[in-house]
Amino acid sequence: MHISTRVAGVLTGLALALGGAAFAAPAAHADVTACINQVERELQGGEAPDSVRMACYVGLTGDHEQCVSGLTAAGVTNGTSVSACRVAPE
Repeated sequence: MHISTRVAGVLTGLALALGGAAFAAPAAHADVTACINQVERELQGGEAPDSVRMACYVGLTGDHEQCVSGLTAAGVTNGTSVSACRVAPE
């Protein structure tokens, strides 16, 4: 198993543990999807990697700054990161 696959699995598990029931709510799913979709528009049709999905899930918890830093670390521009993270907790 590649290290990146392991890290993605651990991060996904962490996101699920942190969010608990918030991830199961239909509105929450739509908000995370909106965050991911904004990033994917910047990627011009490319699928968002797990690191982007994780950052959007963190944004759902209301940690805007951590969401933005996670997205920028994944190579997303600052402007897109800020706007994508803003829609995550709505």
